Amino acid sequence: MTEPDSALLVRALQADASHTPESVRAVTARLIRDGALTAGARLPTIREVARRCGLSTRTVVAAWSALREEGLITTNRRGGTVVVALEEAPAGRALAARDLLTGSPDYALQPDLAPAMLAGLHTDQLNRPGRDYITDRLREAVVDGWPFAAEAFAAAGGGSEGLFLAVDAAAPAGSLVAVEEPVMPGFLDTLTEVGYEVLGIESDEQGALPGALAAVLRRQPSVVVLQPEGGYAMGGALSEDRATELATVLAAAEQVPWIVEDDAVGPLALAQAPSLGRWFPRRSVRVRSYCKAYGMDIRTCVIGGSAELVDRAIRARVHGIAANSRILQNALAHLITDPATAALIDTARDRYTARREGLLAALRERGVTACSGVNSLVVWVEVADEQAALLELARHGIVVGSGAKSYVAPPRPGVVRVAVPQLPNAAAGLAELLAEAAGATHREFLD
Repeated sequence: MTEPDSALLVRALQADASHTPESVRAVTARLIRDGALTAGARLPTIREVARRCGLSTRTVVAAWSALREEGLITTNRRGGTVVVALEEAPAGRALAARDLLTGSPDYALQPDLAPAMLAGLHTDQLNRPGRDYITDRLREAVVDGWPFAAEAFAAAGGGSEGLFLAVDAAAPAGSLVAVEEPVMPGFLDTLTEVGYEVLGIESDEQGALPGALAAVLRRQPSVVVLQPEGGYAMGGALSEDRATELATVLAAAEQVPWIVEDDAVGPLALAQAPSLGRWFPRRSVRVRSYCKAYGMDIRTCVIGGSAELVDRAIRARVHGIAANSRILQNALAHLITDPATAALIDTARDRYTARREGLLAALRERGVTACSGVNSLVVWVEVADEQAALLELARHGIVVGSGAKSYVAPPRPGVVRVAVPQLPNAAAGLAELLAEAAGATHREFLD
C-alpha cells in the first residue's frame, strides 16, 4: 500500500468512533468497493493498524478475517495482505464460507469476553464448596427485566440445553409435548428420539394461533412450548392481544399444562414479548439464551418462573449434581449490565435486521416468496421442491437448512431455512442463487 493509501485507511478508521470489528470491516470494505483502495494495494500489518488507530489487535484480526471471507482481501506469507480486484472477488466462495445453516453469530458483532471473565472472577465465593444454581449477581442482573414475577431462577448451559431441561422437567417420558411451529432446528428430532409424542401448533405474525392451541389442549399435553420472541418465526412475535387470547384458551382448558417459553433471541430482540407467566406464574418458565448475543463460550442460559418446575429442571440436570461455574454466571451478569456491551448489541441487532430485510427485499425483487419475523434468526424461502433446492445450493457450496426439520408435518409448499446472523450485507448474489434453487425440481427414475 502506498503512503497515501495507508494514510487514507488510517484516517478513515480513526474517524470511526465505534471501534468494533464490524465497523472496521465496513469502513475498509467501503474504501475497497469505492475504489479508494485499489487492487493490489498492500494493507498495513495488523499491529500497525491497531497502534495507529487505537484498536485492539483482536478487533483488526476479526475485521480482516471477515474481509477475506468476502473475497475483498487476501493474505500470503511473503506479500502480506493485499486488496483483491473486485472483478476477481469470488462471491460463491465468500457465501460458502458463511454459516447459513446453524445460525452461528457474526463473531465480529460480539463483545470481547476478556473483561467479562475478569469481572466473573471478582467474588468472595470463588472456589468455595457447594453449588450456586444461580449466583446472586446473575439473579440481580435478570430479575428486573424478566417478563413476569418469577418464583425462582436457575442457570444452565446454552439455550438448547435449558430448553430441553425445562421440557424434561415438565413432561414424563412418552407423554405429549405441544410445540409452536416452526421450531428450533434439531428440537423435534431430539424430542422424538427421547420418546415424546409431538403435536404442532400453527402460528402467524402475532404468535401461536388460539384455535390451534385449543385443538392441542384437547389432547391434554404435559407441556406447551411457545416462542414469544419468535426466534424462528415466519411472521412476527407474540402480541399483547394474542397473549391475552392464548391465556383465555388456557384458562378454559380441562387441564392447564406446563408452559415453557423459548427465548432463543435474548438481548438481540427488538423488544421483549409478553409472557403467559403473567397469567400462570406457577405453571410457566421462560428459558432465555444469551449465546447468540454474547458468544457461544459464555455457555449460560437462565431459566426463570415456577419454583416447582425450576427445581425439577435442576434435578433433571444430572440429579442436581451439575451447576454452571460461578465465573461464567458472573461474567454473564457483567455482560447484561455493561453499557459498552449494550451498545455493541444494539449495533448487532441493527445489522442483523438490515441483513434480514435486505435478503427479503432482494428475494421479492426476483419474485421469490420469503418471510421472517421481526426477531427471527432465520429467513424462510418458499421452494417448489425442498430436496432439489438444497441440492442446487450445495452445488455452489452453500448449505442452508431443511424446512421440514422445523415442522411436525412437512409444510406445503416446501421451504428452506436461511440463517440470518452471517448473511452478507449485500444480498443480491445470494438472492440470485436462492431464486434459482426455489424453482428447481428433482425427479428420480429407476429402470
